[in-house]
Amino acid sequence: MDIRFNLFPGARFKALTFSYDDGRDQDRRLVEIFNRHNLKATFHLNSGKFGDDGYVEHGEVADLYAGHEISAHTVTHPFLERIPRERLITEIMDDRRSLEELAGYPVRGMSYPYGTYNEEVAKAVGSLGIRYSRTVKSTSGFKVPEHPLTWHPTCHHKQMQEHGESFLALDPPPHYTDLSLLYVWGHSYEFDNDDNWNEIEEFCAKMADRTDIWYATNIEIIDYLDALKRLAFSVDGMLVHNPSALAVWVTVNGEAVEIVGGGTRRIEA
Repeated sequence: MDIRFNLFPGARFKALTFSYDDGRDQDRRLVEIFNRHNLKATFHLNSGKFGDDGYVEHGEVADLYAGHEISAHTVTHPFLERIPRERLITEIMDDRRSLEELAGYPVRGMSYPYGTYNEEVAKAVGSLGIRYSRTVKSTSGFKVPEHPLTWHPTCHHKQMQEHGESFLALDPPPHYTDLSLLYVWGHSYEFDNDDNWNEIEEFCAKMADRTDIWYATNIEIIDYLDALKRLAFSVDGMLVHNPSALAVWVTVNGEAVEIVGGGTRRIEA
């Protein structure tokens, strides 16, 4: 018996996620594009800026981002490595609290303001109920995050077209060697600044409705990866138990196998 690779939900080996910061007015247009193409994104919001010039209103947040992930970005967008630890805690916890009242669920994700952090900041973030935090360091690759509290995306949306082509060209199982994730980030106001809304429209149309891609928010990816790590195998490798609530998928001898949430499955050699 040979369990070779993990898979994303539905036996897919590719996933696509988007990540946009600050909660700017242009999010309204961007969300409409994502919704029209049935794509998912994560929006990292500064709760202290709601209603300011150029930012979304407090009262529209829940409806605007419905179906996507509402995530933290601090209250006032400071450089976290330059402020006292006490203020860092307040910036994150107060942002979480405000956003959770609007979202109706625990906010467990974040992106670093200005993309800056240090080791001490990352450790502090992880102690405050945050499961992941995105940086702005592009990898140009498609690996899933090894260290979620310093999650490096594939690329900024200015490079999404070239990386999207490479992503779509990846060979299907059994030729791939790992889960493949295309992670695109940016700020929605940049499409106004650069007068290139057509590029995100075209990219979303190209990526949508593909049976080999899982469309997910940032936290959905983290939760799924956590569920994969929790799989428990018997000594002989013939039994696998999934203690999480999520169904997970793996390949066994080149075939896709689902292990339902809370279930135990015998793996045939």
